[in-house]
Amino acid sequence: HVQLVESGGGSVQAGGALRLSCAASGYGASRYCMGWFRQAPGKEREGVAAITMTGGGTRYSDSVQGRFTISKDNKKNTLYLQMDSLKPEDTAMYYCAAERLTNWYLLLKPTSYKNWGQGTQVTVS
Repeated sequence: HVQLVESGGGSVQAGGALRLSCAASGYGASRYCMGWFRQAPGKEREGVAAITMTGGGTRYSDSVQGRFTISKDNKKNTLYLQMDSLKPEDTAMYYCAAERLTNWYLLLKPTSYKNWGQGTQVTVS
């Protein structure tokens, strides 16, 4: 079992940047594929970016490709999401998730993950 705590959210103007962090405790981050997901009011939770156990592979949704960068420091048990060129449509609650996945195609599917953080709010105006 792994516990996840997100931080780094906030309010920013369009075109700005934020860096989210997700600290993992319990079993180490190196044991898990991890991802960032977001949910705006009235919308379903969607996968934004995900990374494999070793950090060697990443996936991004089309809406953030080229603007967001996911990374993982297994020694610090921390997941990051660098968000650049933010847009108002990026406004949402952002969640970190972790799971031991072996199928590449499951990385961005919220239903693939059982371990979730509490979320951090990102507001772009």
